[in-house]
Amino acid sequence: MQIRSLLRGCALATALCATATAAQAESRYPDRPLRLLVGYAPGGPVDTTARVFAKYLGDKLGQTVVVENRAGASGMIASDATAKAAPDGYLLGFAASPSLTISPLVQNSKLFDPRKDFTPIGMVVDYTNVLLIGPQIPAKSVGELLDYAKAHPDAVSFGSAGVGASNHLSAELLKLQAQAPMLHVPYRGNSPAMMDVVSGKITFMFDITSTAIPFIKSGKARALAVTSRTRNPELPDVPTMIEAGLKDYEVVGWYALMAPPGLPAPIKARLAKALADVSQDPAFRKAMVEGGYTVDDGDGKAVQARIEREYALWADVIKSANIQTN
Repeated sequence: MQIRSLLRGCALATALCATATAAQAESRYPDRPLRLLVGYAPGGPVDTTARVFAKYLGDKLGQTVVVENRAGASGMIASDATAKAAPDGYLLGFAASPSLTISPLVQNSKLFDPRKDFTPIGMVVDYTNVLLIGPQIPAKSVGELLDYAKAHPDAVSFGSAGVGASNHLSAELLKLQAQAPMLHVPYRGNSPAMMDVVSGKITFMFDITSTAIPFIKSGKARALAVTSRTRNPELPDVPTMIEAGLKDYEVVGWYALMAPPGLPAPIKARLAKALADVSQDPAFRKAMVEGGYTVDDGDGKAVQARIEREYALWADVIKSANIQTN
């Protein structure tokens, strides 16, 4: 009995010591550099935005935040690494919405469940897609484009960065809601698709605002509509898809700060506070607006709600468009 009591006492002491150590670590957080995983290659819009964000987040936390690129599987490699990391707040994910709400569905992935396997910290920015057509295309509005597609069933084509890419599904949603025949032409990335829009080889494509703006301002492509509910400040003369007559069409991409599941509440609160401070920083907001983004100060619950809503939306579109999953 004495030995059992002694063992129980030792176990209790060990548990109390571990609890005290964990509490001390949480109170000191962060006391070393953080890693921010990005699921795309260096130089692209996600990576570029993540690097700006990392600087501001590091300033608010008083620690360096190092961006680490883990490209592959349409952003899911980095998301999977985030989901499986230790929940200590030192490895975080800079997640682009397609890697959580589209790619897992298209690839029929079992790596992680985006609805359950993360601790969302909060939104960073929203971004709008723009429907772009080449200067040779006579349509001056979305309505004219759709009328032409219905009158000439084999004449209208749209490009994308590949089967299941967000701009592919944006066009499939348009096709579904408008009941207009259109041919999908997948490319290996946005850039070659845009070149064929400019040259007139394909009719249109959806592209993220930040990369579409230079083509619009140079006259190489024309913007018919943006996919957000309200007009984009950088494109004030371009109507929304809703204004163009598609009352249920709204597609807004986003970037969010994600952490592994089981993140301790004090660390989550510290990160949420730092993120909120970044969102209110005038210099950060100016940089994002100039890049075509809208700063989004939604909290972790807002991220969770968007994941669940958009996951369901794209599941329906993928099924309706008969997009083959792996």
